[in-house]
Amino acid sequence: MSAPQAIRTLDKDGEEITTVGFQRFGFDSEVPLDVLRALYLRSHYVVTAGEQSVSEVDARQESDHARFIQGNTAYQSKSIYHPDTQSISYTTLSRFPPVKLLPPSGRKRVLVTGGAGFVGSHLVDRLMLLGHEVTVLDNFFTGSKTTVSHWIGHPNFEMIRHDVVEPFMIECDQIYHLACPASPPHYQFNAVKTIKTSFMGTLNMLGLAKRTKARFLISSTSEVYGDPEVHPQHEDYWGHVNPIGPRACYDEGKRVAETLAYGFQRQDGVDIRVARIFNTYGPRMNPLDGRVVSNFIVQALRGQDMTVYGDGKQTRAFQYVHDLIDGLIALMNSNETRPVNIGNCDEFTIGEFAELVREIVEKVQDEDGVKPARRVQVIYSPMPTDDPQKRRPDTTRAKEVLGWQPRWTVRMGLEEMVRYYKAKMAEGSI
Repeated sequence: MSAPQAIRTLDKDGEEITTVGFQRFGFDSEVPLDVLRALYLRSHYVVTAGEQSVSEVDARQESDHARFIQGNTAYQSKSIYHPDTQSISYTTLSRFPPVKLLPPSGRKRVLVTGGAGFVGSHLVDRLMLLGHEVTVLDNFFTGSKTTVSHWIGHPNFEMIRHDVVEPFMIECDQIYHLACPASPPHYQFNAVKTIKTSFMGTLNMLGLAKRTKARFLISSTSEVYGDPEVHPQHEDYWGHVNPIGPRACYDEGKRVAETLAYGFQRQDGVDIRVARIFNTYGPRMNPLDGRVVSNFIVQALRGQDMTVYGDGKQTRAFQYVHDLIDGLIALMNSNETRPVNIGNCDEFTIGEFAELVREIVEKVQDEDGVKPARRVQVIYSPMPTDDPQKRRPDTTRAKEVLGWQPRWTVRMGLEEMVRYYKAKMAEGSI
């Protein structure tokens, strides 16, 4: 079988993306893209079907994925799924991916709360490949062990089941505080728990940062701006938030978490960073979390009509997860203590975005020789309460202070995510 041709990923300037990250503020965050992809664009199961042997199915799936993960198949685990008995035989990695060998003086002890979640797991992958010691804290309410299971057993990695609402003690140099449900169905499922996580969890982690003198980064959100009256949103805008609406548990929770962080900075000298994250998408995003990107892709791949809420005129700006991780690491290692927007300025109406997703799903299906029974349609449903009409970041501060701006086009990111969900459906895990 001839080796499949690698898929080239081009940035906004038409240049090929071969690495993510950069060297800035004395911290090297650059890793090869194909090594990173090998950790998430992979089959978890080898499906044994009919007369095919495990090795035959393995070879076919390896061929499907090799276009993205050139030469890195040795660092992948594949569990065997037995459809006749509905059982799975799990395997572990026979070999971990190579990580940088750093001197003790250059190795950070990093705590990532919510590290088994969508964004957290990508941050963990990057920090591990860079050679740092990483501890993941997660209660697995929305996160999953499978997102970071490929690092279990590595001497630089530790995973602890813990709810940040309860105090936690550890020695560390940096804390990335990402723990909190981030999609509306999840954070509205238990509103009291959500605001408790934002307040008590942040209080506990700031207390830990104070004790250990660790640098503390909180993942805030564009939701602190509410349904904004200023467009695009800059960091000095105070927001327009309904404090008693169904989204308030998250919006106001993040606002009070920022207040806490600055209280600890002024009162106790804690070294804080505040990242206001705008709409982000990418592999490992929970397909059932109710967010627009995952909803559209899964519906289109299943041949279901795509649901747009409202008239489709509301706007969003979507950034790919690798750009976000670049921004978080740059902010953590910079000297910027003011809030910083991290997001993509390419704005779409939701209606336009649905059309783009449909086009990319059809492109991937055509390349893979899949002929859907009919063309997916876009349908419209009533608008949820307090859904913001406009959302786009002003990223001037990030560009000026961090030297950061998004590199991934929405189209390139969506194509990779479509292939990820398509592979997950093929193996039966979605």
